[in-house]
Amino acid sequence: MAVSSQLFGELFAAFGLAVIGYYLVINAYYLWIHGLALLELRDDVRESNWTPPFRQFASPFYPGIGIIMPAYNESATIIESVQSMLSLNYPELEIIVVNDGSTDDTLQRLIDNFDLQTVDADIPIDVPTEEVRAVYRSTSYEELLIVDKENGGKSDALNAGIWLTDMPLFCAVDSDTIIDRDALLQLVRPFLEQPASAVASGGVIRVANECTIEKGVVKSVELPKTGLPGLQVMEYLRAFYSGRLGLNRINGLILISGAFGLFRTEVVREIGGYRHDTITEDFDIVVRLHRYLIDEKREYTVDFIPEPVAWTEVPATRRVLGRQRRRWYRGMVETVVTNRAMLFNRKYGRVGTVIFPFFVAAEMFGPLIEGLGYIILPLAWYFDILNVQFFLIFFFLTTGFGVFLSWFGIFSEVWSFNRYDSPWQILRLLWYGILENFGYRQWKTIVAWQGLIEYLKGVDTWGAMERSGFKTEDD
Repeated sequence: MAVSSQLFGELFAAFGLAVIGYYLVINAYYLWIHGLALLELRDDVRESNWTPPFRQFASPFYPGIGIIMPAYNESATIIESVQSMLSLNYPELEIIVVNDGSTDDTLQRLIDNFDLQTVDADIPIDVPTEEVRAVYRSTSYEELLIVDKENGGKSDALNAGIWLTDMPLFCAVDSDTIIDRDALLQLVRPFLEQPASAVASGGVIRVANECTIEKGVVKSVELPKTGLPGLQVMEYLRAFYSGRLGLNRINGLILISGAFGLFRTEVVREIGGYRHDTITEDFDIVVRLHRYLIDEKREYTVDFIPEPVAWTEVPATRRVLGRQRRRWYRGMVETVVTNRAMLFNRKYGRVGTVIFPFFVAAEMFGPLIEGLGYIILPLAWYFDILNVQFFLIFFFLTTGFGVFLSWFGIFSEVWSFNRYDSPWQILRLLWYGILENFGYRQWKTIVAWQGLIEYLKGVDTWGAMERSGFKTEDD
């Protein structure tokens, strides 16, 4: 027993030093990115306060945008989402809803609500997707097109829209997403300022749970009253107002949310569209764009714009949220493994030598290492070798620093566009910033380990996302 205790003590000491060194490096990286995010947010706020001497909506220079919305069993939210797209302020817009073999009444609801009629014409091009069964056009809204096809997954549905649209840009959105009316006018800005080099841009995603939505427009912004959606508000604020803003400052953005992203159609076609064998197509497509354009020695930009906002319904139960996060983790590992040639490769500039490696270290390995720490600490206590100093440092570098990053996201929100404008809402956000680091954070490390095990087993299922629908004034 003494020998085993001594051996475990030595292993624990080595592990402790490695973990402390790891978190010091990762947290220094996070501080750097968050500092860059403040500078970027300052510039964006200044620019948003400047009123241009021309009417944006009347400008003839806006490129056409095709909004592509895959839908699989989205009956609960599809009508509000389509109405949101129809209410957008943008000069030239085409809305393509791709019904990806839904087994519920998604298609019938679309037919009933938007007066759809079958387009009696053959598809003029060979679409590289599962069979397209029918194409409908609305008699009420000429810009609305519905594609009904065999089920092939989200990537397959997106590709159907990409190959069917004639627009130079396309906006990939989820069918449970509500977009602010002027969001596209902001999101397209990089394509106006840098028409030769801009290939993609993304905006902010916010949590729609408990918000009141009428005819596709967010009428009032409320914080979720239940625990899990409230904690996800904090995650979204931190991810968008800190991480992605900072990476945008150095043209190192490697992830645009699949719920709201704008892309140059021809460039995405050049790389073959979205891959069918990935379950996190939003991460995969951006990494592949970086890789392809650098290989081709083409100048390009991938941008993040903090002002345009899309709203999405997030999971409200631990079962559904766990399913979603395991899928996210599996897809992240798969994308990293597929593009591992970029890691530490000077050919890919700062994306390959700094951004991608630190992303892997923080987002892929970080939860796994932290999870091991939660196992090692009780064992060290059991063997009576727990070092109080190490425990305090570990607690500060994980939980304490996590609270700091959460509050940093709240500060960025209050300082900038401030959609949660009530003092009571801000206080609740501060409380959520503490609460998510006690229990919820630890649960996510378990989910990460489960996701890794599923990846190693070859699990590639998407998993159903249950929707309760958006809240309306009648509710």
